[in-house]
Amino acid sequence: MNVHSVSSLNAYIKGLFARETVLQHILVRGEVSNFKRYMSGHCYFTLKDAKSALKCVMFRSYASRLRFQPENGMQIVVEGRIAVYERDGVYQLYAENLQPEGAGSLAIAFEQLKQKLSAEGLFDAAHKKPLPKFPKKIGIVTSLSGAVLRDIYHVSKRRWPSVELVLYPVTVQGGESASEIAAGIRFFNEKHPVDVLIVGRGGGSMEDLWSFNEEVVVRAIYNSVIPVISAVGHETDFTLADFAADKRAATPSQAAEFAVPDRQELRRYVESLRARLGTLARREVQTRRLRVEGLLQSTALSKPQLLLAGRKQRLDRAQARLLELCQKSLTTKKQALTTAMEKLEILSPVHVLRRGYSIVEKQGRPITSVQQVTAGDALTLVMKDGRITAIAKE
Repeated sequence: MNVHSVSSLNAYIKGLFARETVLQHILVRGEVSNFKRYMSGHCYFTLKDAKSALKCVMFRSYASRLRFQPENGMQIVVEGRIAVYERDGVYQLYAENLQPEGAGSLAIAFEQLKQKLSAEGLFDAAHKKPLPKFPKKIGIVTSLSGAVLRDIYHVSKRRWPSVELVLYPVTVQGGESASEIAAGIRFFNEKHPVDVLIVGRGGGSMEDLWSFNEEVVVRAIYNSVIPVISAVGHETDFTLADFAADKRAATPSQAAEFAVPDRQELRRYVESLRARLGTLARREVQTRRLRVEGLLQSTALSKPQLLLAGRKQRLDRAQARLLELCQKSLTTKKQALTTAMEKLEILSPVHVLRRGYSIVEKQGRPITSVQQVTAGDALTLVMKDGRITAIAKE
């Protein structure tokens, strides 16, 4: 019996696996466990059921195509091949594609990315920008072919003929479409400013609309300084671009209706304002006419002499009252003057002299004490009817 090395045995077993056609393309159902994605992009996990476990590896070239993020506990179906890893002497499933059981991979990817971006605030109403009332220029990011562009053109021109439409043509589905759409949004923000952007395409399956669920498109809409209207699919179709946009339109035609005003509607509105203004003006004129007529019929204007007569009577009464007050004041003042003069007369020195008294003066000054006089002084005696000059003897 030959003795084999470990390497040769593992190589032999690997060959057996490689020659087994069933193992070269196989589908395996199980629950994901210990899922890890390394910096290299390779993914490693274990697929298990109630009784067994199977190691799995998915290299970057296949993992980059995944629409969703596998999570532990998720039930999936793995498509790939079984082979032996010679170094460790173990066999494992080399995965080429993963499909979740139940909900499709796109549905799971949609919900996962929606939760992630919502947590970052990309869908918050606080970030929504108002649409301009009267845009002069509209940027359109959509396919050059198809009914979308035609619908937007006809509706916008019918509603607001002066608006200018600028198209940035892109592919709206396929591998490079998401990056093209994001580039179109950045183009208008950085190189060709417009008043509002319409980003969209016609309806289709979830796979057809998937470009508008890509993270690069959602972030480009969120970062746009220009207000964005999303017009993706039909009324029942929602994409992540709809949640990030400032306004969501169910159809491209509705997007055009949101973007521009309706001149016919505005004309009707202006006409209604004009009619209302005319009614208010007529009502105001009538009110003022009635007021003027009332004033013309008033006594002040119809018989002004009566108004003057009343004023004249008031003036006469005021003059009489003023004269009365002046006379009363004059009488009072006269009585006060008479009383003061009588008091003054009583207190006057002349009144004292009339009663037989006299005033002795020395050098023009009254003498009030004998101490002020010496023998030989010349004195003057002031009487009621004249003066007497005397000499003091002792």
